Amino acid sequence: MSASSSPRAGAARSPLERLLGSREVVIACGPGGVGKTTTAAAIAATVSVRTAAKVLVLTVDPARRLADALGVAGIGNTASQVPSAAFSAAGVRQKGELWAAMLDTKQSWDALVSRHAPDATTAAQIFANPIYQNITGRFAQSHEYIAMERLYEIHAEGTYDLVVVDTPPTRDALDFLDAPGRMADFFASGLLRWLVAPARSRLVGLASRPFYQVVDRILGTQFLGDVTEFFLLFQSMYDGFVSRAQAVGSLLGDARTTFMLVTTLETVPAVEATRFAAALADRRLHLGLLVVNKVLPASLADPEAVAVAEALQGEPAARARALLAALPGGLAGSSEEMVARVLAEIGRSFASFGLVASRQRELLAEMSAAHEVTATVPHLASDVVDLRGLLAIGRHVLEGSVD
Repeated sequence: MSASSSPRAGAARSPLERLLGSREVVIACGPGGVGKTTTAAAIAATVSVRTAAKVLVLTVDPARRLADALGVAGIGNTASQVPSAAFSAAGVRQKGELWAAMLDTKQSWDALVSRHAPDATTAAQIFANPIYQNITGRFAQSHEYIAMERLYEIHAEGTYDLVVVDTPPTRDALDFLDAPGRMADFFASGLLRWLVAPARSRLVGLASRPFYQVVDRILGTQFLGDVTEFFLLFQSMYDGFVSRAQAVGSLLGDARTTFMLVTTLETVPAVEATRFAAALADRRLHLGLLVVNKVLPASLADPEAVAVAEALQGEPAARARALLAALPGGLAGSSEEMVARVLAEIGRSFASFGLVASRQRELLAEMSAAHEVTATVPHLASDVVDLRGLLAIGRHVLEGSVD
């Protein structure tokens, strides 16, 4: 992001704003169900409001939630701009631009083949091959590699000052990180050469002949021919694919790229987030931000509030009589027993939330100590379903971030 488009240039900036000012790619990762898609969209939207930057939020999550959150229908491989009128309707004036796109695996693979195929005839043969059609349409690993390829392509074009990428949940995201290396290894592997050897020569070795005979009996000659043709055609793109895969992998570790880990403080997501942070460290990739969603307010653990909750549980009958006496007309004929029961339940519920809030604060302090920048988002009463809600989340993240 250029200096002129840095967040709130000339003003005191939060740690996150300083981080975003030096990065061009932010990759949002985290467990499922923790608000990762919402957080990625919120940060992108907020940066486009506060700066003159042209921002793209790219989702590779198969669940189509991003369009709903931004109010943009039918987003796909080609980026669509979120209209400035949508920001005006949300009560803000936008300084920059916000664009949104969602990965179309098949379309991206076709574009990649067209780019690296030696000629149009080879590209057409690949597109028509049944194995290629199945891999690009159904094979999970193809989704992860092409997601990184698409990110690399967008970044290389230089159209956007900042690209925020929303990834699948952590287990898939780890595959997402390793996909470029796996693709390069595959094209350089002995397995590929072994599979295409029969097509290069009619002299199939004795060791491999039984294998092909079994495959031919079970799956048919046509299937074996499709497999052989597929690998032969792809091998013609070896140099282009390997060099591109290496370049894609290099982007992950580039100084202009950072990762944003999104989680909650529930046990399972917190454990997965810790695991993912360790995986990033092992790969020497930059984890610039930890965003913790659904954080309970510290006031729940306030000692004075806890004492009140204990009093409500300990003397509910007396509290009920005092409350009924203090209210003109009582509580519409409610019995003292009913009021006492409600007060006791309120006290127990508050005490339970206070205990959870205390544990959250301890875990938050522990997790924050291991990260460069940490931001928290409070537990919201309802889901974020529009741009106004996204911008509220963005304010919490950008303004509430701490070193």
